[in-house]
Amino acid sequence: MSGRRAVEGLRKLVAMLCVACMMSSGLWAQEVAPASTQASSSTTQAAATSSQAQGTPGAPLAAPLAAQTKPNSALTLWKPYAPHTLPQPVLRNSDRLHGLIRDGKLYLSLNDAVALVLENNFDIAIARYNLDIADTDILLAKSGSTVRGVNTGLLSGTPGGNASTATTGTTGSGTGGTSTGAGGSASGSGGVVYSTQNSVGSAIDSYDPVISGTLSGDRDTYLITQPVFYGGLTHLNINTNQYNATLAQGWSTGTLAQLSYNNQRQTYQPAASLATGPTGILAYNPLLSGSWKLTVRQHLLQGFGVSNNRREIIIAQNDRKVTNASFRAQVISTVAQINNIYWDLVNAYEDVKVQQTAVEFARRTLSDNQKQVEIGTLAPIEVVSAKSSVAAAEQKLIVSKTTLEYDQLITKNAIARNFDDPQLTTAQIIPTDSMKLSDEPLPPAEELVSYALAHRPELEVSELNLRNNEINNKAARNGLLPTLDLVGYYSGSGEAGNYGDVFSQFTNRTAPDKGVYVNLNIPLRNRAAQANQIRSQLEYRQSQLNLQQQKNQINLQVRNAAFALQQARAGVEAARAARDYARQNLDAEQKKFALGASTSYLVLQTVRDSTQAASNYISALSTYEKAQVALQQYTATILDRNGISLEDAAFGQVSHMPAVPGLQPNPTPEAVSANPVGK
Repeated sequence: MSGRRAVEGLRKLVAMLCVACMMSSGLWAQEVAPASTQASSSTTQAAATSSQAQGTPGAPLAAPLAAQTKPNSALTLWKPYAPHTLPQPVLRNSDRLHGLIRDGKLYLSLNDAVALVLENNFDIAIARYNLDIADTDILLAKSGSTVRGVNTGLLSGTPGGNASTATTGTTGSGTGGTSTGAGGSASGSGGVVYSTQNSVGSAIDSYDPVISGTLSGDRDTYLITQPVFYGGLTHLNINTNQYNATLAQGWSTGTLAQLSYNNQRQTYQPAASLATGPTGILAYNPLLSGSWKLTVRQHLLQGFGVSNNRREIIIAQNDRKVTNASFRAQVISTVAQINNIYWDLVNAYEDVKVQQTAVEFARRTLSDNQKQVEIGTLAPIEVVSAKSSVAAAEQKLIVSKTTLEYDQLITKNAIARNFDDPQLTTAQIIPTDSMKLSDEPLPPAEELVSYALAHRPELEVSELNLRNNEINNKAARNGLLPTLDLVGYYSGSGEAGNYGDVFSQFTNRTAPDKGVYVNLNIPLRNRAAQANQIRSQLEYRQSQLNLQQQKNQINLQVRNAAFALQQARAGVEAARAARDYARQNLDAEQKKFALGASTSYLVLQTVRDSTQAASNYISALSTYEKAQVALQQYTATILDRNGISLEDAAFGQVSHMPAVPGLQPNPTPEAVSANPVGK
C-alpha cells in the first residue's frame, strides 16, 4: 500500500514539474526570441555582401558550426538537456589540391596557393573555431551567466615565409600566440591589464527559468509516554511524504520571481485506535496539507536597471565582433605568409636554374681545358683550376637544390592538411607565376596611413575593448551602491483529507498570506567595491593610452613599409644593372680568351661573378615582392587586393577564387632536375 502511494506521489510531482515547465517555456520564449534575432549567426551574418566579406571592419561572419552550436528549443521538454554532437575536424586535403597535380607534379599558381591556404591551413582552421566559441559566450550571457572571453591572439603554427608581424604591442606567452597575464586572473598584452572585465558590479540573476523539485519520504516511530490519552497506544507510526517544486526566473530589470509549491501527506498507524473526525484525536488520516507562494524581488539601488543587467550580453556581442576582427587578422597574416612562402619558392626555383647553368658552363670549360692540355696548347694547371671551379659550382647547386626541396616542403605544409598524402608527398611543386617589377605607382604615405588606421583589425579590437571597459566602469560604479531590495509575496495554504479540498482552499483564499518588505545591506567602508571601481577606471585609462600608442605604431609601420618598398625597388634596379654588366663582362672575357688574351681562370672567375649577379637579381626581386606583401599587410589591403572573401575563409571552402593582381605567368614552367648536382 505504501509503495503504491509513493508511486502516486511521484506521479503528482512529475505532473507539477511538467506544468511548471510549460509555464517556464513561455517565459523562456519571451526572453530568447528578441535576443536570438540579434545573435543569429546563420541568417543575418550569412547575408553579408561580398564587399563586406572582403575585409570591411565589423563585417559579420557566419560561424561554420552555427547550426550545431545553437541552443536546443525549450519548447520540447527533453531538448535542453540533450548534448550537442559536433562533427569531427576534417583532416584530409581539399579536392582542389589533387586537381592541381598532373603527371606527378603540382603546378601551383599564387592564386591557387592562396585558395588552398583558405581551405587547408591549420592556423586558419583552428582560428575558425573561435567564431563559434564566441557565440557560446553570447548564449552564456543570455542565460544570465558570466562570459568567459575570447581569443585575440594570432596562431603561428605554420613555419616559413618570414611574414611580417602586423600586430602591435607585446606578444603574449599563451598557446598559439594568445595573450596571457602573469599575475592572478589578469590578462592582456603590451602592459595593459584586463582583470576587471566581467568581474565587477552586481550579480546577475539567471535569465533561464530554473525548476527544482524535492520528493521525500519519512517513516517515524513515535513513543507515547502517556498511553491513557491515546487509547492505550504505546507507540505511533507517522509516515510523511513531501512533494515540493519551485520555479525561479530573473529579468534584466533586476527583477526576480519565484513560485514555490509544497505538498505533504501524513498517515498514522495504528489508525484504528485513533478516532478521526471532529471529536477524534486526528481530524484526517491521511492528513494532506499544501501551500504555494509567489515572491517577487526588485533591486532598487545595486543591480537596478536594464543596461546594468544586460551588460554581459552587450560585452559578449562586442566580443563576437572582436572575434570577427581577430579572425580577419589571422587571415591577413596567413595570406601574407603564403605570399612570402610562394615567392621564396619561386626564388629557390629560379636560383636552381642559375646554378645549373653555372655548373654546365664549368663542366664545359673543364672538358675544353682537358682537350687543350692533351694537344699541348694549355698548361695542366688550367685543368686543376677548372676542376676546382666545377666542384665549387656543384656545391652551390647542391645548396640551391636542397633549399628548393625544403621550400617545397614548407609550401606543402602551408597548403595541405594531410602531409602524408601519397600524391602530395612525391609531387614536385612547379610555381607557374614569376616575379616582376611592378609599374604601379605608390600612393602617398598619408593615404596609406589613413587607410590602415581605418582597417587594421587590432585597432578594431582595441576600440571594442574600450567599449567593454566603459560598460564595466558603469557596472563598477553601480557596485558601489548599497543593496536595497523591495520584496513582495503572496501565498495560500490548505489542509484536508483529500487533494480536491486542498486545492479548493488554494483558490478560494481560505488562508492567504501576503506582505511587502525591504532588504537593506550597507557595507561599512565599502573598500572592496571602491578598489574594483578604481581599478576598472585605471584599466580603462591604460586602454585609452594603448589605443593611441597602437595608432602611432601603425603610422610608423606603414611609413617604414613604404620606405622598404621603395628601397626594394631600387635594389631590383641596381641588381638588374649589375646582372647585365656581369653578362656583358663575361661575354667580353670569353672573346678575349678566344683571342688568347685571357685565361680560363679569369673566364671562370667572371662566370662566378655573373652567376652571383644573376642570383642577386632573383633575390632582389623576391625581396621586392615580399616588400609589397608587407605593405599590403600593414595597410590591411591584402584581402581586398587579392580578392579574398572572409566568408569563404570562415567556412573553409573557396567559392570566390582569389585574384592577385599583376601576376606574370611563367611561360615555360618545368621541373628542375631532382639530382642534387644534375648529373
